[in-house]
Amino acid sequence: MTLTVAVQMDPIQTIKIAGDSTFGLLLEAERRGHRLLHYGPERLSMRDGRVTARVEELRVRDEEGNHATLSEPFRMNLAEADVVLMRQDPPFDIAYITATHLLERIHPKTLVVNDPASVRNAPEKLFVTHFPQLMPPTLISRDKAEIEEFRREHGAVVMKPLHGHGGAAVIRILPDDPNFGSVFDLFSVTFKEPWVIQRFLPRITEGDKRIVLVEGEPLGAVNRVPAANDLRSNMVRGGAANATELTEREREICATIGPELRARGLVFVGIDVIDGNLTEINVTSPTGIRAIRRLGGPDIASAIWDAIEGRLGRS
Repeated sequence: MTLTVAVQMDPIQTIKIAGDSTFGLLLEAERRGHRLLHYGPERLSMRDGRVTARVEELRVRDEEGNHATLSEPFRMNLAEADVVLMRQDPPFDIAYITATHLLERIHPKTLVVNDPASVRNAPEKLFVTHFPQLMPPTLISRDKAEIEEFRREHGAVVMKPLHGHGGAAVIRILPDDPNFGSVFDLFSVTFKEPWVIQRFLPRITEGDKRIVLVEGEPLGAVNRVPAANDLRSNMVRGGAANATELTEREREICATIGPELRARGLVFVGIDVIDGNLTEINVTSPTGIRAIRRLGGPDIASAIWDAIEGRLGRS
C-alpha cells in the first residue's frame, strides 16, 4: 500500500547525499512507491488546532547535484499524511522544541518518527544519563566549584555544551590546564544551559563507534576515527569511517537501552560508544546508515521502513 510521507528536514537542495541518512530513507521510500512531500520546520503552522505545512511533492535520485525534484509548494493538513519523518538537524533549541509540540498534535494518528514527545524529552546528552552504569563518569553543571572538584577527581576531562551537536565546542581540559579559566569564561558567555563534563577517554584515538538501532535492536555500526591532531571523530569534522563489528560490551549496552527506546517510540536511534562507554543517545536526526551500507553493512534504510510499516500495520 502506498503511504503519504511528509519529511520535515533541512533544505534538500543543500544536503550532501553521499552520507545523508535522511536521503537514504527517501531513496528507500521512493523505491517502495511511497508518495514523498518535503518541507522545512519554518513552514509549520497551527490554526485553530489544525497543523499544516507548505509542502512540495518530492522525487529523489542517487545522483549528486541532480538528486531532487520539487513541485510548487502547497498547503497540506499534516493529519492527512500517513507518516511524518522529523529529520531536521539540531541545534536542539526552542524552535526545535516548538516543532515537537506541533507534531505531537497529529501523532499517533499520523505516525511521527521519532515520537515527537520522546524527542523533546530525550535530548542526546541528558537521556543517556538514565543509564549511568554504561557511561564514563559524567557531570552536568555550569558551577565552577563543581567542575573543579570533578577535575580533581578524574584528571583530564572533556567539556562540551549540553545541547551541542556535530562535535562543535568539544574541548579537552588537561590536569592543571592553564586554559581552564578562559574556557570556563567562554562557555559562560556562550551557552545558557549547563555543560557536560566527562572523564577523558584516551582510546578515543581508536574511534568513536556509531551504532544504529531500529526498534531497539542494533543493526549496524561504523567506527569513526578522529583526524590527526583532533579530538572529535564526527565525520563532518574530518573523522574517517571504518567498518566494524559489535563487541560483547556494546551488545550489552544495546540490550540494556533497547526496551526503553521501543517504549518511547524511538524507531531510529544512533548511539555513540567510546572504549565500551556509552556517551550519547542520538534521537533527533541520527546519521550513519549510508556509511554503514557503503562499508558493506546491512541496508538499514530498508529495516527502518519495515519498522514504520509494521507500526502502521501495513506491509
